[in-house]
Amino acid sequence: MTVVRHYTNLSQNNFGVDNGFYPLGSCTMKYNPKINEEMAALPVFQNLHPLQPAHTVEGARAAIAYLERSLCKLTGLAHFTFKPYAGAHGELTGLMIIDNYHRSKGDLQRKKVIVPDSAHGTNPASAAVCGLEIVEVKSTSNGLVDLSDLERLVSEEGPNIAAMMMTNPNTLGLFECQIPEIAKLIHDCGGLMYYDGANLNPMLGVCRPGDMGFDVMHINLHKTFSTPHGGGGPGSGPVGVREGLQEFFPVVSPYHGNFAVMLRALAYIITLGRDHVKEVGPLATLNANYIKESLKDVYELPIEGLCCHEFVFDGLKDKSTGVTTMDVAKRLLDYGYHAPTIYFPLLFHESLMIEPTENESRDTIDGFIAVMRKIAEEAKNDPELVKSAPHNTPIGRVDDVLAAKHPIVTYRQMLEE
Repeated sequence: MTVVRHYTNLSQNNFGVDNGFYPLGSCTMKYNPKINEEMAALPVFQNLHPLQPAHTVEGARAAIAYLERSLCKLTGLAHFTFKPYAGAHGELTGLMIIDNYHRSKGDLQRKKVIVPDSAHGTNPASAAVCGLEIVEVKSTSNGLVDLSDLERLVSEEGPNIAAMMMTNPNTLGLFECQIPEIAKLIHDCGGLMYYDGANLNPMLGVCRPGDMGFDVMHINLHKTFSTPHGGGGPGSGPVGVREGLQEFFPVVSPYHGNFAVMLRALAYIITLGRDHVKEVGPLATLNANYIKESLKDVYELPIEGLCCHEFVFDGLKDKSTGVTTMDVAKRLLDYGYHAPTIYFPLLFHESLMIEPTENESRDTIDGFIAVMRKIAEEAKNDPELVKSAPHNTPIGRVDDVLAAKHPIVTYRQMLEE
């Protein structure tokens, strides 16, 4: 029983959406309804084997086809491949599709991908892995793509441009309102538009990437359509394309990706239905704006205006305390809250990204706001209390550099001699 109690006690130290607010700002890491787990765990699905004869898995194939039709309706695209195992794998697949398309036309020189300076880090990484060259386009002071800088890049690199990768809303949670102009610039020079589906959540039922002019996109099924993936998995990153591009789907896996994640996503979509899926985006946007407006007097808001599902503070408004975003994040642990994403995006020195999702109640959000305000007050009146946090967790503040360079990855029980 000693071993059982040891691991049970450890599990109770874990944080999850079932026992606390999770404002991580990680591309909509939302609550996973238990009905989704029950559907994915049905023996008729769970006991399947990828090498079974096709005629014995007609039900599974029908479920995937149903999910594809649903995603096409939600995104405005024509076809999806479910081979990719995660979002980054989906990005790579999407870029391979774009590269295959240009090769088919003999445009072998199109090797440059335009990426905004506010993009997720996976965008330039995926392009590099695909053998493409990254060209950065600047953002304006209001956090949106600088159209004049994009025009300059297109005029200089037009024949070499393979695609432009964008997230909309962008990483700052701001809606890129000049998408039609951007898409026209890229299409007119022969490039394609790639939509990073990381921030699709506030768009659900409101607007569709395909209608904006995007040609290729990936979706994080494990986030936007539930199945929060703690510990690095599982994931699913299906890639959608406009009509005509499906012939360029690459073979990135001999099988469909994580089937159970697809089933959870399908259960989520069916449970919401056509009408209620339209409530996801507006509620996510409402919750984020409510928190932003409630805290902007004590936390620095670098860009004013309406945000979508997430927003970014630039640390505390009162910089004289010396309390950093890291300190605020550590102090939140003392109050039982998982910290938001910090120090990303890189546009601001003390970035603190908050994303509440549509699932949280007014009471939960008010509790979080109250704690954030209390920490701001502590930073002013007793800054050392915040700088030395956390105080109530099993382990106090660790040396992050030492932990990264010399991690302790095994457990050694100290026995008395």
